[in-house]
Amino acid sequence: MTRFKTLGQFIIEKQAEFPFAKGELSRLLRDIGIAAKVVNREVNKAGLADILGDNGTENIQGEGQQKLDVFADKEFIEALSNGGECCMIASEEHDECIRINTQVSKNAKYIVCIDPLDGSSNIDVNVSVGTIFSIYRRKNFDNEVSQEEILQQGTEQVAAGYIVYGSSTMMVYTTGKGVNGFTLDPSIGEFCLSHPQMKIGQDPHMYSINEGNYAHFPQGVKDYIKYCQQIDEATNRPFISRYIGSMVADLHRNLLKGGIFLYPATASYPNGKLRLMYECNPLAFIVEQAGGKASNGKSRILEIQPQSMHERTPIFIGNIEMVEMVEEYLIRGVKQPVNTVL
Repeated sequence: MTRFKTLGQFIIEKQAEFPFAKGELSRLLRDIGIAAKVVNREVNKAGLADILGDNGTENIQGEGQQKLDVFADKEFIEALSNGGECCMIASEEHDECIRINTQVSKNAKYIVCIDPLDGSSNIDVNVSVGTIFSIYRRKNFDNEVSQEEILQQGTEQVAAGYIVYGSSTMMVYTTGKGVNGFTLDPSIGEFCLSHPQMKIGQDPHMYSINEGNYAHFPQGVKDYIKYCQQIDEATNRPFISRYIGSMVADLHRNLLKGGIFLYPATASYPNGKLRLMYECNPLAFIVEQAGGKASNGKSRILEIQPQSMHERTPIFIGNIEMVEMVEEYLIRGVKQPVNTVL
């Protein structure tokens, strides 16, 4: 029987790629992995313990918090605070950043942006949910860490990843040296390397979007959806529509099989709905490292200069050809661009 390399072993092995880190980044990724195991344990108890349903509170976005939102947020903050490698956390569940002022963390080098439980509204019906995280290096050590240090472009990320809690639990991450996936082996309690050097599926025939909002989409997005639905044997169309409603789950499927995830601006969310810092930037980093592309319809997601911690943006993410075609539809505003061959 083949013995899989564990996440801890893999991180230590790759530590030499970051000589400036001196082990801190490795320990930080380890801490995230430990918290993910705890959250996974609770997710798997859904229906057996009092962890389902509305918590009766709202996050800063005005969205109702599920009990598991609050639990996951607490676990990740606790793990990152106790680990000593993180000086500040930006979480979807908090209005302001969380400064870690423990003795062990005062000189920590890293800032973490995190969505503790993406798609949590689906947990009651046993649909896959996930965690998304992004890691930045602190720039200024002369003064106390400030919220402004969070507002770095996505190109400045030193690592990013997600954990998907589904039929199996997987952690997928990148440090800018490719993308690797680890599956949790419950028999030994370890994440084991199962998907080395992941590349986005090269037979893209899938699009993921909430078509219930079709009437509110920009015309270019409507036209692109019509294009995807047209029958064309040369381009293997019509494409398959698959939408789970949990961004991590949708993106994970498209990463493995090939496709595009679209979340455009609408009348209700003219600036887009998904958050740049702890949803779009980390997933864009992963997809680009896997050979794909991420755009807001006009420019590269990773090059957007954030203005606030909870800034929102439209996002089109997946195979390069599919994303570029959406951009063309949006920019040209015509139903059939010059080149419609994928």
